[in-house]
Amino acid sequence: MPQTSDLPAAHHASPAGEAFRRRRRVHRAWFVAAVTFVTITGAAAFRSLPGLLIDPLHEEFGWSRATVGLAVSVNLALYGLTAPFAAALMDRYGIRRVVAAALTMIALGSGLTVWMTAAWQLLLCWGLLVGLGTGSMALAFAATVTNRWFAERRGLVTGILTAAAASGQLVFLPLLSWIVQEHQWRPAAVTVALAALAVVPFVWLLLRDHPADVGLAPYGSAEFVPKPAPVPGAARRALSVLFSAARTRPFWLLAGTFAICGASTNGLVQTHFVPAAHDHGMPITAAASLLAVIGVFDVVGTIASGWFTDRFDTRRLLAVYYALRGISLLFLPMLLAPSVHPPMVFFIVFYGLDWVATVPPTIALCREHYGDRSAIVFGWVLASHQVGAAVVAFAGGAARDVFGSYDVVWYASGALCAAAALMALVLRRGSPSRAAAG
Repeated sequence: MPQTSDLPAAHHASPAGEAFRRRRRVHRAWFVAAVTFVTITGAAAFRSLPGLLIDPLHEEFGWSRATVGLAVSVNLALYGLTAPFAAALMDRYGIRRVVAAALTMIALGSGLTVWMTAAWQLLLCWGLLVGLGTGSMALAFAATVTNRWFAERRGLVTGILTAAAASGQLVFLPLLSWIVQEHQWRPAAVTVALAALAVVPFVWLLLRDHPADVGLAPYGSAEFVPKPAPVPGAARRALSVLFSAARTRPFWLLAGTFAICGASTNGLVQTHFVPAAHDHGMPITAAASLLAVIGVFDVVGTIASGWFTDRFDTRRLLAVYYALRGISLLFLPMLLAPSVHPPMVFFIVFYGLDWVATVPPTIALCREHYGDRSAIVFGWVLASHQVGAAVVAFAGGAARDVFGSYDVVWYASGALCAAAALMALVLRRGSPSRAAAG
């Protein structure tokens, strides 16, 4: 008797056949999503280390926090700027090849930091190599997998894959902070390199580029979708999509709100929360554990956001998320203390629920306005997210050097979040055809 995946397309197109297939086994799309989750989890773990290195590198080499923050800024900027090109490369060479190469690049960049003696080497290894590697596994990767493998439950799947970033923080951040405190920063860098290499076999053996590769229709679809031909000219296509989308109003609103999202999360809290808490006398391990707890509630908040995205107005969801985030940041300077107390725990829970809850509705709005080009468009929107993060990662370190405190950066980020909430409300409903015509 033939396996379900070998049945002809006509059988997949039959509602009765589809129902029978679903009863027989779990759709392959969920296994692909699981491998994608693990991969993005690893990428998030690799990017969580720089915030723990600011003080150790300052003490060992005498580099200013602004110098270390500059390397983090390069990493964050490349994480975003690489994403649209990576999405186009996946259309050309396939997901497996691009992701496996990216993991290898991360292992190389992190491993080489062990021998660095100058600040430019930090920029090269952690800024350039790790930035390019993690950027190739950014959320544009999640958008590509979701668009190809799922016709239903896209909001939920996007939320789950987005939560993978929080899971990486949750799993690795306490471990890395313990390694940094007990064994210095070099063993932590080696741990990241080895973890990146460990994920490569899973990607190569289990990930598939398209449902047609295994004879399946996308999850929730009654029609078999042939695998599209490779799209040549990845760089040219990524740029042409950018130029086309840049002529439309929704692109700039989405890019603007997401730049503020990056500034207020990766650039500010992920990079500077640990040293800011340490400034107030809190041990590094305790501060890193709080950041990991943000990751726990981020998983809940992001999956819930994906569920909401399938059911509610995405523009209003974004406005609520940014408004609540801005309010929480305005209170943070008053909560930092040598020990963990209930108001700080409340902030961690509240902020964690909102950390990347903005991603599912943002991807949905890209899909709504830009259709088949949405993964690459979202890659450029994500680039703005990381540029915003990069600016604040550097500005936060510079502000700490100049003012001796991070307070001004917390307040400025809270005000920016209020602006993002207003920008989200200005967005209009759209369709791919109308956006393309615009």
